[in-house]
Amino acid sequence: MEGRMPLAARLIYASGSLGGNALGRSRDLWLIFFYLGDDDGDVERRGAAFAIGAVLVIGRLIEAFDDPLIGYWSDRTRSRWGRRIPFVLAATPFMAIFFVLLWIPPNPGETLGNVFFLFAIFWFFNLFSTLSGGPMESLLPEIARRNDDRLSIVGWQVAFGVVGTAIAFIGSGLLVDAFGFVAMAIIVAAVAFASRYIALTGAWRRSIEASREIYAQDQAVERLSVWNSITTCLRNDQFLVFLPSFVLYSVGAQVITGVLPFYVEAVLGRDEPGTMVAVLSGTALGALTLVLPVVILVARRRSKRQVYGGGMLFAGLYFPLFVFAGFLPGIPVVAQGIAYALFLGFALAPVQTFPNALIADITDYDTVRTDQRREAVYYATQQTLEKIAGAAGPGILIALLALGSTEDDPLGIRLVGPVAGILALTGYVVFRRYWLPDNVTEESVEAARPS
Repeated sequence: MEGRMPLAARLIYASGSLGGNALGRSRDLWLIFFYLGDDDGDVERRGAAFAIGAVLVIGRLIEAFDDPLIGYWSDRTRSRWGRRIPFVLAATPFMAIFFVLLWIPPNPGETLGNVFFLFAIFWFFNLFSTLSGGPMESLLPEIARRNDDRLSIVGWQVAFGVVGTAIAFIGSGLLVDAFGFVAMAIIVAAVAFASRYIALTGAWRRSIEASREIYAQDQAVERLSVWNSITTCLRNDQFLVFLPSFVLYSVGAQVITGVLPFYVEAVLGRDEPGTMVAVLSGTALGALTLVLPVVILVARRRSKRQVYGGGMLFAGLYFPLFVFAGFLPGIPVVAQGIAYALFLGFALAPVQTFPNALIADITDYDTVRTDQRREAVYYATQQTLEKIAGAAGPGILIALLALGSTEDDPLGIRLVGPVAGILALTGYVVFRRYWLPDNVTEESVEAARPS
């Protein structure tokens, strides 16, 4: 496992972010609108609004507790295919199937049966997403041991992720307008299924080799309990700094994303939101793609820590300007929306780029501290606490929309920006205490540790 990871393997493994982003962003963008939106985009008079919101919040809270158990199970697994591969192979087909089922409720309109259906299918979808995605993400620190490999992989993950997000934000809107939600879901699920299996081939050999090394060198991992593994993660001071900052930043971005269909209908005046959502999303993704090489270059020359923190600060200052987008006199409302989306791509670039690489550094720091490797437990604990807090995202959005989501009263839509900005700024303040170097060794940690 010494030496650089081959470029082809890095590219193939990184390509998995295409399918993951297509699936996750399509869900975030359309699911609330699918169950609650009507022809006027009005949520205020929808009888099921808070029932659906409660289902999504509770479903994500329940899902959060799957992560540490799955991560612990993954870390302990021994097979001829290593620790992670069996999970990805087995769970990915079910993830795709349950994603499609989310968009096929049993009854037309608002019914109690649809609420229970959504709860059950949403839970199964989240469960198999975790079984597939958690081990897949946990492969990064074990197959890429060098900082330059990790930066290369996360850079390519963002590039492929932009394509996946374009499928979600641009392609899904066009598909919804042309063929409906079910056809959109089938196509997106097929893309995610193929993408994850292809990506697994890039990590296959190195994952098996890394697992064999760990089997031979670290017998202590197998004697750890779930609780001891989790509490050890929570005693890692840098993990405790990174985690809340990432969660706050992500929830802010999630709320901004989820409001787009309502914004397009109520503020930009479009009856069919799919095409205009695609235009705004394409603008943001184009800007993100342009700034990505600069972000990676600056991170190589300075540090991931500085670029990630700077991006969080920019997001905290920029998100609140959403309150003015579409309301300035003398400027066409669509032009205002596109102008805001352009710089939104800059605000989203760091949260799209560095979290996986930072977690990989934190797992290396754990190895320096404990002489053990438990990558999946770290990724799972991150996912658990992120989902507990992130469950607030749909609740925040629905609560804001209840304050006003129509053309005559768009107050709730306008307030999304300031709320997202407060979340991102709070995350930036917390992240200022993060100090890990990009290359984590015993010597670099001692040199970088604050006195």
